[in-house]
Amino acid sequence: MADECFGHPRLAAIYDPLDPDRGDLDAYLRLAEESAARRVLDIGCGTGVFALLLADRGIEVVGVDPARAFLDVARAKPGAERVRWIHGDASALPPLRVDLVTMTANVAQAVVDAEAWRMTLRGAHEALSPGGLLVFETRDPARRAWEGWTREATHRVTAVPGAGAVESWIEVTDVRLPLVTFRWTYVFAEDGRTLTSDSTLRFRGRREVESDLVERGFVVEDVRDAPDRPGRELVFLARRPVR
Repeated sequence: MADECFGHPRLAAIYDPLDPDRGDLDAYLRLAEESAARRVLDIGCGTGVFALLLADRGIEVVGVDPARAFLDVARAKPGAERVRWIHGDASALPPLRVDLVTMTANVAQAVVDAEAWRMTLRGAHEALSPGGLLVFETRDPARRAWEGWTREATHRVTAVPGAGAVESWIEVTDVRLPLVTFRWTYVFAEDGRTLTSDSTLRFRGRREVESDLVERGFVVEDVRDAPDRPGRELVFLARRPVR
């Protein structure tokens, strides 16, 4: 199930301008280069930023996302014809054979249901060629990132081309670990309209994630810091065994 902000065309259209710094993707690009990946599956591809960066490097990319509005944005971008876009999730993919599967940013945490998470990992495992690599990140629950998600700490006004000034902020509405629910609020200056979007993330600890990966047939090769957020996130590298 896609969050409201991912399914609403007006919010999908401003998603990239509200988050223009995607330096977090640099590490994923390096991993794609280091692993010599020629075919990549990007689960939760959103507006296609990472998928298009890969395609620019001559990599064959499949991007899958449950939010049709996000995919509409992705398909309208220059070079989008080089990516195969799939509306859906990793639990029901067509037959694929890729070298690398990625879930960037909050994608792994956005899969909150335990069975949906198992199906996502199974879909990734089935899509990978033997020896292929799965890479994703998740916030370290010990850092309690949600405590900083307040209106005071997150409030901003952004000038969005074609949409004017957009005021936005985030507020936590419920904490029942491992689940944290929060609300984004967006106020559009051009017509005064206010839109809200509720999201829930699941905060999984390292041992839980490693156990889930092993259960689905992966070998965990490494757990490392996110270079752009050291000490705050865990990056998992798990491989589908050759045999």
